[in-house]
Amino acid sequence: MDHFQLKDGVLHAEDVSLRRIAEEVGTPVYIYSRATLARHARVFRDALGALDNPHIAFAVKANPNLAVLRILASEGYGADVVSGGELTRALKAGMKPEDIVFSGVGKTHAELLQGLEAGIGQFNIESEEEGYELAAIAQRHGQRAACALRVNPDVDARTHEKISTGKSENKFGVPLDRAADIYARLAREDGLEMRGVAVHIGSQLSTLEPLETAFGKVGTLIEELRAAGCSVTHADLGGGLGVPYKAGEELPSPAEYGAMVARVTKDWGVRLMFEPGRVIAGNAGVLLTRVIRAKRSGNGPPFVVVDAAMNDLARPAMYGAWHDFDAVQPTGDRMTAHIVGPICETGDTFAMDRECDALVAGDLAVFRTAGAYGATMASSYNSRGFVAETLVDGDRYAVVADRIAADAIMDAERVPDWLT
Repeated sequence: MDHFQLKDGVLHAEDVSLRRIAEEVGTPVYIYSRATLARHARVFRDALGALDNPHIAFAVKANPNLAVLRILASEGYGADVVSGGELTRALKAGMKPEDIVFSGVGKTHAELLQGLEAGIGQFNIESEEEGYELAAIAQRHGQRAACALRVNPDVDARTHEKISTGKSENKFGVPLDRAADIYARLAREDGLEMRGVAVHIGSQLSTLEPLETAFGKVGTLIEELRAAGCSVTHADLGGGLGVPYKAGEELPSPAEYGAMVARVTKDWGVRLMFEPGRVIAGNAGVLLTRVIRAKRSGNGPPFVVVDAAMNDLARPAMYGAWHDFDAVQPTGDRMTAHIVGPICETGDTFAMDRECDALVAGDLAVFRTAGAYGATMASSYNSRGFVAETLVDGDRYAVVADRIAADAIMDAERVPDWLT
């Protein structure tokens, strides 16, 4: 459920007309709904109600906007971060250091030190080499770093290959058959407090079966570690639960996910940790755009050219991803069209042969389910600048990220004297 609905024939975010935002902020612009974010956060938390004190950390990479993070912090969420920049954002948004988990396969020396100095709750170690480096840094600073070892269970998540992270050929984690030995060696390091294991096999999972398979392997590993005399008090099960991008699409619910987790982990005797991202933020945002013009090429459907582009919403170009595309003020008429942006790339295509609301130049439309992996993946390609972001709360809204014009980006560039 989301709070983007038609009212008096015009699409609203909660009680704010999207036409108003377009007139006052311009397009393209991301629009987030506070009510939807809060609802999704509570639904996911309630789905884990059968578990004993689960730790929930929002995957900041899904949507790092400070206002979004502040809402989730107010709902009791911590943060799963994968860079020093995300760590800084989480702290600035009010997330408690002890509720922050630092994941990521390529943490630098500076980022490891940053996490230690911030007093974060846990590092998810991605390799034995990273573990030794972190141990040395912690020892030099008189600390012990709380850690989980991320394992790669070699499970196919059955999602897009570019967002699959749990197969043997993926770069994440350590091989499952080597995990127990690596864990034992790292546990002997004075600078580390090895307290558990972590797993994450990918995102936008449309079935629970791969997750259950991966979790079963983690449970077996926990038994093996304890049999070898290792302490295991935490298990991080990552995120990955999908969201419906197409109207009417049925995916496993958080409640079904929570029931599966409770059943599979009932004898583990650990504190479970979770890093949801897309399932919290995905349906809480839309990208509002305006039609520049419609043009025909040959005998096929017209090209509807909108002012949003692949630099604003990269998922369709990167993954062939689907986003429902709806008029802000539908007339009831329908058309079949190719939906494209203005960038000088054939890949700047949102949809081909898409049946959609009939649109003409000047009309407003939205790409739905754009609250996760939308603005966070934006670029300034074609010198287009960065898209603005807004947050709606009831009958009010605020700009929560300014539009950054191409001129402002250019101000950071320098021409050396010897070229003038």
